Parts: sequence; structure tokens; C-alpha cells
Amino acid sequence: MARQAIHVLGPGASMDDIAAAAGTSKPVFYRYFGDKAGLQRAVGEVVIGKMQARLQEAAATARTPHEGLRAMVSAYLQMAETSPNVYAFVTRAGADIPAALAGPEGGEPDALSHFFAAITRMMEAAIQARLHASGSTAAELRALRYWPPAAIGMVRAAGELWLGSPDEPDKPTREEMTERLTGWLLTGIAEQLPGTPLALPAIPTKESP
Repeated sequence: MARQAIHVLGPGASMDDIAAAAGTSKPVFYRYFGDKAGLQRAVGEVVIGKMQARLQEAAATARTPHEGLRAMVSAYLQMAETSPNVYAFVTRAGADIPAALAGPEGGEPDALSHFFAAITRMMEAAIQARLHASGSTAAELRALRYWPPAAIGMVRAAGELWLGSPDEPDKPTREEMTERLTGWLLTGIAEQLPGTPLALPAIPTKESP
């Protein structure tokens, strides 16, 4: 009920508004969730659960790492596109969430960190299962532990930019965005750049006196 209320009211809705739209009272919400950060966490867990069910179904039929990764990216973008209000609610700090709920050293709020940590664990589990099945060494498994957080950062940043872009003729569809992100994660962008190999400008160095 709370998720449906947020879908209609938007991520900035107050606990009063969400409770009323869900057909209950604010004290009931506080008894179950504690505060808005608790509600964020609970809604985020529902979203994660739905994503996990989709990924498990896709993983059962994926024949290659490319198909498995595409399923993960697709599930993420579909979740964001289906209900941008719910996505914004579980991935952003609300205006009435106190700064004390921020993560260590002023980082992201706990509810937000929890959401992306759960998605990262899902990716890690899928990648590790693939690598174990392929006979990768222990050293290779350890080295690749950095990849899932990096991948999530890329998909999140690109996905949120795509989600917030105006609906113009050249805006990629969700399917096109899924394919692009999957390709970038697996092979990078070098092969998509025409002409000579990409050359980065030299970084100027400070001359000695």
C-alpha cells in the first residue's frame, strides 16, 4: 500500500500523506517503520525482492555471461522506469530525513546505502557463480570483487541520467539503453569509437624551479 501511495504522490510525500493514501494513520506507520528512513528501507526491500525474483528467473535461462548481465541491467532499468517516484524514494534522502541518518563521514543515508549494497550483493553472487562454474582461480575470483560495485556505479549514474532526460526522438528506449550499458560493461567503448584509437591528453606536470 505504501509503495502504491508513493507511486502516485511522489518521493517528496510526507509520512502523513503516505499513511492517508495507504488508508491508515501516521502513528501506525511510525510503529512499523520507525521513521521515513525505515519506510525507505522497507520499500527498498520490496523492490529488491522483485528484482531478485526476475534475476533468478533470468539466470535460470541465461546461456552466457552476456545474457546474465543483460538481465541484471534490464531489471534495474525496468524498476526505475516503471515507477520513477518509487525509485527516487528509495534511492534519495527525503527532505524530512535528518542529517543524523547520513552514512559514515557524511556519506549516503543508511537507507540508500542499504539499497545499493543489496543490488551489489546480487551482482556479486551472480558473477561468482559464473566464475566458479568456469573454473576460475581463487586469485581471479578475488580480483574481480571490485567489478560489481564499479558496474553498479556505472549503471546507476547512466540510468538516472537516462531516466531524467526529456523524451526526445534520440533518447534510447529502455531496451536500447540495456544493450548499450551491457556492452559498455563487458567490452568498453573503444570498439564503438570510429577512426584512430582513443588518445587521452597528456596531464601537465609541475616544472621544477
